[in-house]
Amino acid sequence: MLTLLRGLLRTMRPKQWLTKNIFIFAAVVFDSKLFVPGPFFQTPLGKTSLGFVLLCLISSTIYIINDIADVRADRQHPKKKYRPIPSGELPISIALVAALALGLFTFVAAFALEPTFGIIVVLYATINLAYSFKLKHVVIVDVLIVATGFVLRVAAGVPLVIVVRFSPWLYMCMALLALFLGFAKRRQEIILLKDGAINSRAILEEYNLEFLDGMLNVVMACTIIAYSLYTFLAEGLPPNHTMMLTIPFVLYLIFRYLYLVHVRGEIAPPDEVILKDRALQIDAVLWALSVILILYVIPR
Repeated sequence: MLTLLRGLLRTMRPKQWLTKNIFIFAAVVFDSKLFVPGPFFQTPLGKTSLGFVLLCLISSTIYIINDIADVRADRQHPKKKYRPIPSGELPISIALVAALALGLFTFVAAFALEPTFGIIVVLYATINLAYSFKLKHVVIVDVLIVATGFVLRVAAGVPLVIVVRFSPWLYMCMALLALFLGFAKRRQEIILLKDGAINSRAILEEYNLEFLDGMLNVVMACTIIAYSLYTFLAEGLPPNHTMMLTIPFVLYLIFRYLYLVHVRGEIAPPDEVILKDRALQIDAVLWALSVILILYVIPR
């Protein structure tokens, strides 16, 4: 039993919960409602925290279903073959029951927390299931679907806060950043798998390093431009344009990742890179602190 529970927990990918679902807090931070007083779970921050937990659970549900769908391909992958389902540590029947129970609980809890949030969770799950069984085999669309998932994570926080000053520019910035991460992950997979890439994931036959590097350059430039325009043009920001002081942190984040990929030969997925690269972690913390200082502390 302990082995099954350990295998189920590993399949739920708790290491990815923070890096992928933290974006739900964008609405509460950028709408200047981070420190609203009151009973915690009735405040915007408290409700968003509950939403974060539910996003983690629905993400884990999708991970389980995705591993079941990809079990044959994963057994040919140099790293994924050691995951609980392809390795046989977690039987498919138990994994399927766990996914159904976890998904049902999450849907009920999401609608109980806030109906619009519940709709977004259902939409997120539906899109990701379509990705798992069909859309991940469609070139470019597969990366667009991944980016859509990140945008929905941002959108999920909006009804929990009842935003007033949250800018649509942030959706654009998130979409572009997610595209950057999506193309970067495809690049990592091609390098890691090399000649066995097609056997492990057929869609990789449609990509090559030249194309992916070109896409990364385009999306990187668009991300920087969009975020810079956000700091100047978005409503609800300080009129003295102090948010522009955060631009260098975004530049460093992107440039540091490219340095790790092209100079250091880093082949880990982007969400794993940030968990082990100290410079990226420090930069992300400094960016977050600067945003909070500008929105909540420095006089406008």
